[in-house]
Amino acid sequence: MTHIGSVPSATRDVSRALTRASRSNFYYAFLFLPKHKREALYAVYAFCRVTDDLVDEVASFASDHAPPAAGIPSPAGTPLERLKVWREELEACFRGAATHPVTQRLAETIRTFRIPRGYFEELLNGVEMDLVKSRYATFADLQQYCYRVAGVVGLMCIEIFGYSQPATRTYAQHLGTAFQLTNILRDLATDGERGRIYLPQEDLERFGVAEADLLERRVTPAFLDLMRFEVGRARQFYTAARAALPAEDRRTMLAAEIMGAIYTRILDRIEAAGSDVFSRRIRLSDTHRLWLALHCWARHRLRTA
Repeated sequence: MTHIGSVPSATRDVSRALTRASRSNFYYAFLFLPKHKREALYAVYAFCRVTDDLVDEVASFASDHAPPAAGIPSPAGTPLERLKVWREELEACFRGAATHPVTQRLAETIRTFRIPRGYFEELLNGVEMDLVKSRYATFADLQQYCYRVAGVVGLMCIEIFGYSQPATRTYAQHLGTAFQLTNILRDLATDGERGRIYLPQEDLERFGVAEADLLERRVTPAFLDLMRFEVGRARQFYTAARAALPAEDRRTMLAAEIMGAIYTRILDRIEAAGSDVFSRRIRLSDTHRLWLALHCWARHRLRTA
């Protein structure tokens, strides 16, 4: 096993700086981890961030939107061309020939924690979907997207957290889907500005909501019915995640619990706002997220003492 310290400090600092500067929900979840795991997760997060920035500077995995990764070199060209170059860099990363500071750091994490290459490839496939697809006919179609941009991130993370039971992978996938569904509901306005509607077309038809209602930000009775349904669906995935987590692996999932608490609170805020996600973006303050993280940490300590 290669020691984390073998990576030049300047390369490690890039991933750490990206994560800290973003102040994403991931950042607060990582605070209570041992340093070597925290640094490894910074590397995963940085790869995800740069992936998004290379395509269209829109965060599509389960985290808060953050500014572009300033100072990080990126290829020129169209989004598809940039993504092709990034795929080649990922291949070089697994080959031991990474040239980008983020993938150089990621290579160390991959070797140390044995994260499967397929997870990273699926993430790139998910981001590519945003370049070629702006509507989803069914929830099954949307689930594939959620798996690729969020479920696999959860699967990467649990390899670093550590687990012993295969069912924990189901937990990670369900939680990732729950996070992404929460993001989709929160970001209906900003996604609409980009011409994207992630809510399944079958759901819009079922509740009598026209695409124009979403794109023009109309809070109609039908829209409120649709939102109640979608919030309930997201909650079902949070419940399914909790049910899937084996008792043997609860001790190592503190960071995932923190993420779950933060995203569940965002869902609560959406409901408290009467599902009006158009007037303002629903978000939690840094203080609130830190409080939730501390609360989860204290509860976790009592449960595992």
